[in-house]
Amino acid sequence: MSGKETQVFSGLNEDVRLGDLGYEQELKRSFGLLGMVGFSFSVVTSWTALCGVFIVGITSGGPPVMVFSFLAVSIVTLAVAIPMAEMCSMYPVAGGQYSWVAALAPPSIARGLSYVSGWFMLIGVLAMGATNNSIAANFILGMANLVFPTYTIERWQTVLVAYLVAMLGTAVNLYGAHLLNRISRFILIWNVGSFLITMIVLLATNDNKQPASFVFQEFQNFSGWGSSMAAIVGILQACFGMCCYDAPSHMTEEMKSASKEAPKAIILSVILGAVTGFAFLLTLCFCIGDINETANTTTGVPVIQIIYDSTKSKAGTCVLASMISVIVIVAGNNLIAEGSRSIYAFARDNGLPFSGFLSRVSTKRQVPVNAVLVTLAVQLALDAIDFGTTTGFETVIAIATEGFCLLFLLFAAITFNFPTTYPVSHESMNYTSAAIGVIAVIAGGTWCTTGRRRFAGPDVGFS
Repeated sequence: MSGKETQVFSGLNEDVRLGDLGYEQELKRSFGLLGMVGFSFSVVTSWTALCGVFIVGITSGGPPVMVFSFLAVSIVTLAVAIPMAEMCSMYPVAGGQYSWVAALAPPSIARGLSYVSGWFMLIGVLAMGATNNSIAANFILGMANLVFPTYTIERWQTVLVAYLVAMLGTAVNLYGAHLLNRISRFILIWNVGSFLITMIVLLATNDNKQPASFVFQEFQNFSGWGSSMAAIVGILQACFGMCCYDAPSHMTEEMKSASKEAPKAIILSVILGAVTGFAFLLTLCFCIGDINETANTTTGVPVIQIIYDSTKSKAGTCVLASMISVIVIVAGNNLIAEGSRSIYAFARDNGLPFSGFLSRVSTKRQVPVNAVLVTLAVQLALDAIDFGTTTGFETVIAIATEGFCLLFLLFAAITFNFPTTYPVSHESMNYTSAAIGVIAVIAGGTWCTTGRRRFAGPDVGFS
């Protein structure tokens, strides 16, 4: 059998499998393994994710907390990703986690657990998209501040640039969905290349590296909390750095040979994320200058300050920061795609208000247009938190991490609701619990009004 015939036969098998689970094939299968690894790795891509939230780790425990917590979280994440990949192989549907719960939980509680899982899934992916938009905005404005030191970054400017990143990703998803696989394959090469170049340049140009004792032993705390609480808050950075490894599961209905290739993409993205993240985190910690000055850099991005302190060149710093920014912007595009497919899948099972509207797929574009637009609207709303509070960015990070920290969920649900600094004011307050509470009320209300009667899942005998 020729390669082309094998590919077509495999695609038909996936369509049949989807039909067996009670769903119609509505999306175009264009992703291969390489493209999906690139798609997922750009979202997980721990080394750039750690760049974006590096300030959380610096102020709450410093290098020792960042290094050891990331190592521990990476090991635990791999332990979670392996069974997740197995479940994805058995049930390759865009619903991901909540579909697996529906299939594997005891029948008497499967519907309720699946419904709750679906809402937490949406919390994670939508908040992660909003966080990513803010990270991109921080890098862009941070470079502007570096080049023009008299320019002062305002919160409203960060929000507006984040909005621009979100709208760019939405435009690509609406009008260039057929390019997603090519973009993902390109960004995989760009991602790995940027990682190697950035790490090599930092290590080669930095002539004042920190001793090993500073990286592995010296506890740093600028949060105002006691040591124990500061360390707990610092773990947030590591957890955020290893989120989103479930991305391939939500794109399975657009993958060729999804049952085989999606699990590989999940595992490979976690391994790549762990290796690059740990190596780059060590590089940053050894190359960091004065930790207090780095934490309070006027660029708002400690990593930009570390690069500049190492290279002593604004042009060189902007080149390296721009390489990172490209990855973050493409990740924003991919998170729009992942978020919209999650909404589409949950609505298809009548898990959301206006499910018929949200699950509609454009026959011309083979894209869930309404779900894409709702994903954009929710991301914009979450990014708007930064208008009202100085810790808005950390709040959205915490929301995203709570949605994704599957194994540490109880721990995360409690500790990540605490403010990152102390004493607490109305501006520095962490509003994560309020946001989660609003979502919980909406989820509970929809379960009582429509979900209990209408919510369905994959056709595995639970409904």
